[in-house]
Amino acid sequence: MAAVIQSPPSFPQCHALLPTAGNGSRLGGALPKQFQSLAGKPMLAYALEAFIATPEIASIWVGVSPGFIDNPILSTLAVKSPSIQFLPSGGPTRQETVRNTLAAMLKAGIPENDWVLVHDAARPGISSALIQKLIKAIAKTSDGGILAMPMADTLKMAEANSAIAGTPTRVLKTIPREHLWQAQTPQMFGLKRLHDAIEEGIRLEADITDEASAIELAGMSPLLVEGSTSNFKVTHPADWDLMQSILQVATK
Repeated sequence: MAAVIQSPPSFPQCHALLPTAGNGSRLGGALPKQFQSLAGKPMLAYALEAFIATPEIASIWVGVSPGFIDNPILSTLAVKSPSIQFLPSGGPTRQETVRNTLAAMLKAGIPENDWVLVHDAARPGISSALIQKLIKAIAKTSDGGILAMPMADTLKMAEANSAIAGTPTRVLKTIPREHLWQAQTPQMFGLKRLHDAIEEGIRLEADITDEASAIELAGMSPLLVEGSTSNFKVTHPADWDLMQSILQVATK
């Protein structure tokens, strides 16, 4: 592992963490979706390039499934920057991958009070400008924060039987969208604080759906920073097609 330059305790630095151990089963394909070619390069490459282009990011840590750590595709991605560290820290869940990678960062000597920006590899629409916007908004707070978008659509709650396949689904009620935001990534928190919050959430078997939910469980209130509609998560084939069109236009 390459040497890590430690920052003075009074001047916390920012580091990126990308969990990539998921298999992307809903999208399909021979490779996990984050490594499949999207508009000419692996989807993960777009997020890596955005963080590399951000001067405030001191290092980039990628949590990979142990069985994938020797895949040649990682070598092609690593040459983009010497600051990228690929670690076999992938776990059975996203949050275990994040927890394991945070632990590896601490073990490598990253100061406890440094900031870490956790980003979904399946959000290739992230930009350096958005990352810098988040860092600028969060750096002077204590609870951290996330990129998110205010909900624009009318929300409907379905009847309880909506989870049963083949059962007609009806509206139970309309949920007011005021004060509702759709979470995005990166999500930015203190390194040790986030590690401990996720560790406790896993211990309690809590429903930790993102880093912010672990921080909330610990009694803190992350800041909401408006993101971008282009920073959506690629989950289904339709998402893939839409993102491919966006990236192809952006690179022309």
